[in-house]
Amino acid sequence: MSPEWDVTIVGCGPIGAFAANLLGRAGLRVLVLDRDAAPYALPRAVHVDHEMLRLLADAELLAPLEHRLLAADGHLHIGADHGVIRYLSAAGQPRPFGYANDYFFYQPELEEVLRAGLSRYPNVTLRLGCEVTGLEPQGAHAHVMLAGGEQIATRWVLATDGARSTVRKALGVGLDDLDFEEPWLVVDAEVDGPISFPKLTGVAEEANLQRLSVMMCDPARPATIVPGRGNHRRWEFMLLPGEEDAQMSRPETVAALVAPWVKGSEHRIIRAATYRFHGLVASKWRVGPVLLAGDAAHQTPPFFGQGMCHGMRDAANLAWKLALVVAGAAEPSLLDSYQLERDAQVRHVIGKAIEAGKYICVLDPEAATARDARVRGQRGIRTAAELIAPIVSDIVGAGAGERFINPVARADGGLLDSVTGGGWVLLSRDDEGLSAEAGAGLSRLEGKRFVLGSDIADPEGHLAAWFDARAVAHVLLRPDFYTAAVATGAPQMSAEIARIARAIGLKDPVAAQRAAS
Repeated sequence: MSPEWDVTIVGCGPIGAFAANLLGRAGLRVLVLDRDAAPYALPRAVHVDHEMLRLLADAELLAPLEHRLLAADGHLHIGADHGVIRYLSAAGQPRPFGYANDYFFYQPELEEVLRAGLSRYPNVTLRLGCEVTGLEPQGAHAHVMLAGGEQIATRWVLATDGARSTVRKALGVGLDDLDFEEPWLVVDAEVDGPISFPKLTGVAEEANLQRLSVMMCDPARPATIVPGRGNHRRWEFMLLPGEEDAQMSRPETVAALVAPWVKGSEHRIIRAATYRFHGLVASKWRVGPVLLAGDAAHQTPPFFGQGMCHGMRDAANLAWKLALVVAGAAEPSLLDSYQLERDAQVRHVIGKAIEAGKYICVLDPEAATARDARVRGQRGIRTAAELIAPIVSDIVGAGAGERFINPVARADGGLLDSVTGGGWVLLSRDDEGLSAEAGAGLSRLEGKRFVLGSDIADPEGHLAAWFDARAVAHVLLRPDFYTAAVATGAPQMSAEIARIARAIGLKDPVAAQRAAS
């Protein structure tokens, strides 16, 4: 069979649906398969950071969701003595990335917006109630097998089918265990009133506990309390040695754990489930025409709230590359950069989450007291949103690979992305000309050039500060908003653009048209 689809996405959770929106916008023929007839009706992921809001805005999916988000005021960690050991405040802080560091949301509402977005693209088809039973990579394409015997021919497969991924198992891809596994009970509730916190010491008067993510590092039972949009609240309770999942999931046990936090407030438990918090990363993210993303490729402890963020970064990293490859404008080898760029970044953040988990999950009172003293003495602690390491590959120049800022860039308060329109963007401090080869490469990438001061305003000074801190005059941005290259002058940037074009395997338009056909 010749491939009917450019990309078949297996799994229409938030990562699969987001990827389908990006690929649909790029004009690819996309088939999305999900075994369930409807989205999961209860919350699972609850947190995203500023980078995710930027990605949603780029896909024109943020506006219908924005009023349903809660921007958190920061993170508070409470020690064994119920005193503050770490407080990262976000209230009133500058926003060089355009948004607050942390947002809490209700997953069914996010999935509703993501799936509704697919209706914009006649080239995207969503099939529900379709269970994938296996697949066969066959050279430059693959066959996806469905329950009932149907086979689907597709050029590429993107597996976003979760931690128990059928596709990953069918490929025989193993998981690297990063040596962390702890049992926790996750409880979601609708609470008509404020949460009742125990008496805490050292909490700043201006801190609004109802808008903070609070980690109780209490050896009696570590727990997390996070806010939510509207009246949604979440608790995560660590299971203690000897406690069994079935026992801890009973309604009476859940009610007893939550009771001290909801004194005087009407509430309704909507979900209680036990999980093993662990760190796992797939050994291979690409096998021929099959790519893994989201929980199918990696799983992280939730202490930084980066699980879904990792998956959305996967989709953003892949979408522009798949679009170039499917159009015949770049070689398929471009997709080898996907795991190279994302794997190291994911492992770095999972490692930091495991470090946090190990200090949070201390059950020995004496060790917890020593931990509290150590953490209170630390300086320069960064938020989860600041821990995302730069990406590294042969299509990223020296000194580049970091997430670029998205500050206010118009007098009316519009952010940088609203001025540039996203995609490939060359942002310069002057209009010095590029070489012919670099100009042609930027043109083949459909890139745009903007000059700070004439095309781009900088009312808050974030852009000038960024350039000054790195002593550069030019930066090339990728469609996923990571920097591809930086340079002190136009000749250096010209060389970088030409090198990146060669590394991507960019073809001239005539060759690309022949390859696509």
